Parts: sequence; structure tokens; C-alpha cells
Amino acid sequence: MTTASDNPGKKIRDKVPRTSQGNFKLSSKRPTILQTISAANHDRVKDLIPIRMSRMSVSPFAFYRGTADIMAHDLSFLPHTQLQVQAMGDCHLMNFGGFATPERNLIFDANDFDETLPAPWEWDIKRLATSFVLAARNNHMRETDAQQMAVDMAVAYRNGIAEYSQMNTLELWYMKFEIQDLLNKAHNEKIKTMLKDAMDKAEKTTPQKELYKITQSVIGNFEIQDQHPLIYHPIDLVKQKDMVQSFLNFYSNTLQDDRRFLLSGYHVADVALKVVGVGSVGTRCLVALLMNKKDEPLFLQVKEARTSVLEAYTGKSKYTHNGERIVQGQRLVQAASDIFLGWSTGPENRQYYLRQLRDRKIAPDVEHFDKDVLAAYAGLCGRVLARAHVKTGPGDVISSYLGKADIMDEAIGKFAVAYADQTEKDYEGFLKAIKAGKFQVENG
Repeated sequence: MTTASDNPGKKIRDKVPRTSQGNFKLSSKRPTILQTISAANHDRVKDLIPIRMSRMSVSPFAFYRGTADIMAHDLSFLPHTQLQVQAMGDCHLMNFGGFATPERNLIFDANDFDETLPAPWEWDIKRLATSFVLAARNNHMRETDAQQMAVDMAVAYRNGIAEYSQMNTLELWYMKFEIQDLLNKAHNEKIKTMLKDAMDKAEKTTPQKELYKITQSVIGNFEIQDQHPLIYHPIDLVKQKDMVQSFLNFYSNTLQDDRRFLLSGYHVADVALKVVGVGSVGTRCLVALLMNKKDEPLFLQVKEARTSVLEAYTGKSKYTHNGERIVQGQRLVQAASDIFLGWSTGPENRQYYLRQLRDRKIAPDVEHFDKDVLAAYAGLCGRVLARAHVKTGPGDVISSYLGKADIMDEAIGKFAVAYADQTEKDYEGFLKAIKAGKFQVENG
């Protein structure tokens, strides 16, 4: 018979009680909001920083999406079990969504890994839970419902950890959350309709349609249309031909041989900088249009890879190239990854990672989710995160720590509300800094 003393997960409860995971207290070493955001703006494209500030000022939830560094600092001072997984790092509900596998099936999974690094599993779940509280408040839900969203996610996570840690290892790695299966199992008609609409929209998102959407024909050739300040051309392809080819050669060598062969049939037709997201605004994010001999387009997103916000609290990544850190972390966590996922180094030794742009992507329209839809989405994200953590960490030990009772679920809900309150205070401080002229804003 296994006793508590023989169970490593239960033994950890003596040092880190599950109820303690619900506590939140600011460290006395916490920098000011002004200091943190100013540091995060360092080395970004100067002209784009006001757009970043503007997007972050929209709401506390938008502010939260742009400040993973603030929460990473705060979490590092809180109790945790020392059990590490391949953490997403910026694990909020907008960093999950649908996309096509190489087999062209639509699946739901985590889809943003800019901050990924081995780190305590609690950091991901607490950031995800807080995002649900903020999203519920943003959608004007009752406070009790907002907290329940975090609890629902934590319940799904705990049950997922228990289930997946008992699965055959290969079956777990093959497992995918296919959107057609989610549709078949959905009981709520509103959720069924949303899934059907999302699938239909995704099926229509093809490279050919993207070509006509964001390009224009110039003397028989396609080029990406400028839309200042959100899309513009920062380089001259003719004058910087050698640099572009060198960048592409480096990238090609990070792909599997078959994918390298596929890529070799395309040439770069145009490259433009494209502002994306909230937290990424100001980093060097580009869109590359490649064409083959049949005039078929391939769009690649080329995204600057900076040091993870977690690294200051976990130790340096084993990868010297941040693009490789992101790519390898993504491959570990996702059930299936884009065949063009790779990395490269550009001018000034800046590091980048590459992937297809909008490959049948489904982005959650969270601002229009009602209580039932957001709760279902919380459960789905919780299970996806659980699978990721069992794949890359000690799932059985985490499961025994969590146990079968709702103690940890309630603690996560309590923490999420407390941290959402703190985020709203930080947001107000941010708005005051804008009003005082400390940060410039520009719509975009």
C-alpha cells in the first residue's frame, strides 16, 4: 500500500500546501510599472512603440497580454513545487486556437511560444487562469462567474493531468484535439454553430486568397501593399539580395530534408514588416511572400526571437539561438507543428523564427463569448495545457500533488481574482503614465 510518505506529489504538499497556491503578495523588489514597460520597450522599432502603448491601453486584458514580463517577475517570488515542464511562458487564453496539421486536419492547440522555456508548471496555469478572469470582466460578466471561469479551467487541468499521466506514452504524443471531434461532442447549439462557422472560415483561408488580400500587382509581379504604419517595406530586395539569400539559406538548413526540398522550389518575391498582436508590437515581425514556377504563393511569417521573459528566473536556455528555443519548445508542446517551422539569423545578429502565415488559422473571438461559451473554452484550454505539461514534465507527480479534491482548483480561482485585481491596478498606473507623457500613444 502506497502511503503519503512514499508519494512524491503528496510529500511536496508538506512544503507547498495547495492552499498556499491561492495566495498572492507583491515582492518588495518589484520594479515600477514605468520601469518594467520601459525596459520591455528597449531595442524595439522606435516608431512602433507608440502603437504598442496604444494597444495595451485599450483594457486591463489588453494590458495583461502585453506584460508577460511583469507576471513572470511576480510569480518567481511565490511558492511553487519546483516541478518543471516546457512552459508556454505567456500562457493566456488568446494564445490558443485552431490551425491545420500537415495532414490538413484542423486541430486546437497552444499556438504562441515566444516565451517558452522549462519552468514551474504553476506559472502557466496561474497566468491562464488570470486571463479568464480578466476576459470575463472585460465581457461584463458577474464577478462570481469570472472566478468560476478560472476554477473551471483548473478542474479541467487537474482531470486532464490525472488522465494523461496514465496514458500510453506514444498515444499521448499522437493525441490531438481535432476540431471535428470537438464539434461532434458539443451539446450546446451555440458552440456547435461557432465551431462550424470557424471551420468554414478556416477552410477558405488559403495562400491564394491571402495573395489577393494583402498584395497588389506591379508590372506583372505581386508585392505586399503598404499600409503605414502597420505594413511597410523596411528593406530593398534588390540592394540586399545577398543578405536575404544568406538568411534563407540559414533557415533552410534548420528544416528537414524533405521540407528543404519543398522550399527550394520557391523564391522570395517580397518582404514587408507587419505589426502583429499586442506584446509583439515593436519587435521585428515580417511577412515574406515566396512564389514558385507555377506562380503559387507561400507566405512565411518571420518573427524576431528575443530572450524569454522567464529566463531571468529560471536560468539560461540551453539553446544559444532564441529562434531555435522557440521552435524546439513549440515542437515539444504541440501535437503537430507547421512544416515550415524553423529559425535563422539576420542583420545585426538578430535572431528570428519562421512559420507559415495564417495556415487555416482559427483565432478565438473571446470578446463575443458569453458565459457558457467562455466556460467551455476554459475547460478546453485547461485540458490542452494539461496534455502539454504531461508530455514534457512529471505528470504523475503533478497529479498526485493536485489530488482528487477541489483544493487546488479553488486556490487557482482565488489567485486568479487577486492577480486580476493587481493587473487592473497596474493598468491604472500605466494610464496615468500615458497621461503624464511618460509613454506616447498612436492608434494602429
